[in-house]
Amino acid sequence: MNTTRGILAYGAHVPYWRLARSEIASVMGGATGHGHRAVASFDEDTTTMGVAAARRALATTSGTAPDALWFSTVAPAYLDKTNATVVHAALRLDTSTPALDFGGAQRSAVGALRAGLTGPGRTLVVASDIRIGLPTGPEDGGGGDAAAAILTGSSDDGPLLAEYLGGASTTGEFTDRWRTPGSAHSRTWEDRFGEQAYVPLVRRAWADALAATGLTTDDVTVAVATGLHDRATRKAAAGLGVAVADDRSATVGNTGAAHPALLLADVLDDAEAGAVVALVVLADGCEVLLFRATDALPVGRPDHSVAAQLEGRADVTYARYLSWRGLLEVQPPNRPEPNRPSSSAALRRTDWKHGFVGATDRTTGITHLPPSRVGIAGGELDDMDQAPMADVTGTIATFTVDHLVYSQSPPVVFAVVDFDGGGRMPIELTDVDTAMVAIGDRVEMTFRRMFTADGLHNYFWKARPVGG
Repeated sequence: MNTTRGILAYGAHVPYWRLARSEIASVMGGATGHGHRAVASFDEDTTTMGVAAARRALATTSGTAPDALWFSTVAPAYLDKTNATVVHAALRLDTSTPALDFGGAQRSAVGALRAGLTGPGRTLVVASDIRIGLPTGPEDGGGGDAAAAILTGSSDDGPLLAEYLGGASTTGEFTDRWRTPGSAHSRTWEDRFGEQAYVPLVRRAWADALAATGLTTDDVTVAVATGLHDRATRKAAAGLGVAVADDRSATVGNTGAAHPALLLADVLDDAEAGAVVALVVLADGCEVLLFRATDALPVGRPDHSVAAQLEGRADVTYARYLSWRGLLEVQPPNRPEPNRPSSSAALRRTDWKHGFVGATDRTTGITHLPPSRVGIAGGELDDMDQAPMADVTGTIATFTVDHLVYSQSPPVVFAVVDFDGGGRMPIELTDVDTAMVAIGDRVEMTFRRMFTADGLHNYFWKARPVGG
């Protein structure tokens, strides 16, 4: 039996911090820019942002687990090692679920989405990016950091939020943007060259996509057009003959590999049933994907829309942003750096370290964080039930601000958190203003990078204010 494929769920993560473009001019001189760019915190990387987006997507699926996890980024936390496995562990997916990286170029992200839409089974496609450019360069203020996740599948797997109607693809070999291994920054060719190379490829892909789906421009409600070549993208978007959605350049910046899925999520947040949405991505050619929103979309939307995340933010200074990205060397903490995390210990405790799973004593009902084999109030040995806590909110019982402990961005706020339903532990706070923290504040858990030592990233969970 033929079944329709499309989008079962989606979610996005826009970091809490923003850099005002006027801040760059105030430090470096030159023309004053307008708007903001999204900035990943010092304890975020493409992996942790991918976890945040994926958690939001899966939160709407009533326990429907993906058959595969595909993670795409051009700024991986690791080379040689698969980054998707960390996302896999944080989501507590079954060991039989494959987790694969799709990397190397921006096009890999939309290519992974196309493959998920046309292949079998339920595939969670996660795209994440951190755009770093040299000070005063185009990506310094024009880039952005974000992640998005889309769960693809068929109508047999559950109600589709958007049906995949089809699409088309064109490919061209030309070097308008490049970054060699070991280099931290992209380089670009002259603008007019990229425009001349891209626009014919977009026109061909657009015409082929409409022909393949039997649609006309009158049938398309809105198009999402994105690519790292701004001039070519603007020219191509103007030639589509349909309404074009806000590319969020003024409030987020261009988030590279994550931007197609992020903008698609942004449009779906407000789309009405029956709306036809076109995704047009310029990346070493052009990818066009066409979707139709369904009646299930209003019910299946994530709790945190892209627009809502844009409202909840705090500004970061340009100097701190540069230090977070390693572009400005500052005095390190006086305390010694932490030791390299143990891979063997992490493997033994992966449910706790990556999944934030505690243990509840069957006899006393006390939840232990971290998990324990023996209850704090007595009881039998190993008489415990697993207690997944990543989605449990809590309340700050007390806290302290530590200016001496090692941190990439001091000071550090440590709080004792009482979790709803039981469980208490001291935990580091993130995405907070130290002057605004108060006893009684409500917090939620977020997966972050604690530190990096000897090239090994130490991932664990922190707490942040509910809703940012």
